[in-house]
Amino acid sequence: MKKAITILALSFCVGAFAQQEIRLYDGVAPGSEGVQDNERIQRGPDGNIQSISGVVTPSITVYLPDADKATGTAVILCSGGGLMSHSWGSDVINMARWLNERGIAAIGLKYRTRVMGGGGPRMGGGGQALSASVTEFSKITKSNANPDTSEGGIKNIDNAINDALRAMEIVREHAAEWHINPDKIGYLGFSAGGGVGIGATVRADAQHRPAFMATIYGPSLIDVDVPQNAPKLFIATRGDHHNVAAGLVSLYLDWKRAGANAEMHLYDDGTGPFGPDDPGNTSGTWRESFYRWLTFNHF
Repeated sequence: MKKAITILALSFCVGAFAQQEIRLYDGVAPGSEGVQDNERIQRGPDGNIQSISGVVTPSITVYLPDADKATGTAVILCSGGGLMSHSWGSDVINMARWLNERGIAAIGLKYRTRVMGGGGPRMGGGGQALSASVTEFSKITKSNANPDTSEGGIKNIDNAINDALRAMEIVREHAAEWHINPDKIGYLGFSAGGGVGIGATVRADAQHRPAFMATIYGPSLIDVDVPQNAPKLFIATRGDHHNVAAGLVSLYLDWKRAGANAEMHLYDDGTGPFGPDDPGNTSGTWRESFYRWLTFNHF
């Protein structure tokens, strides 16, 4: 991978914790040559980013806890959005604030999204060739639950995975500066972002391998061969989330068959994504379960 770091900005968001944005590559991201940059940002009434689409120039945004509170653990956040956009407000800004309050560094990954027309169906959208309920997990081959097998869809996930690997490289390079233990860096992905993190985890060499991988209603979008010395895996999803739950049950079983550490929370309170700390649903407890899992495993 091309080594270069470009610092784009140092700013403060409303409410307020420091952000530093760093481009992943110097120049055009490998694999995106000739693709027009058409990035669009949607902001909420508070001025914070809600969503980002049309990403050609990937970057990371760094959210650090107070130095006297830092635990040394860092989480690279891979937001959802069907590989078409980033749910930045909910999956990065809100999650980063929650992690920082607990002394955990958060790194928001703005990986490349689909920017050209056409292509296959979105994750979780209609018209998928794949159709499997949680009890039909055996339909999922090599834990790959990607409904988009088009050439463009495959290139899209490959680009996003490469961005996640580059993000891990940059975070490790800055570990001392950011009060991060390089052996305590992992991914947390939501929906399609979970697939990005899983893909980076199974394709990583020793330099890029995360210490842990957590996916929230996000199955693998590539074939999975569980690596030797696979990192600890945390999974949370709703059992009636079509295709997604089946893909994640398959992933859990593949991890366990390989003798690796895996924990799965399968909630029975709905059919799709879920928000944090919703008192009306059992899935609303997932963040506390994730945090307990992190601390139990010494992260």
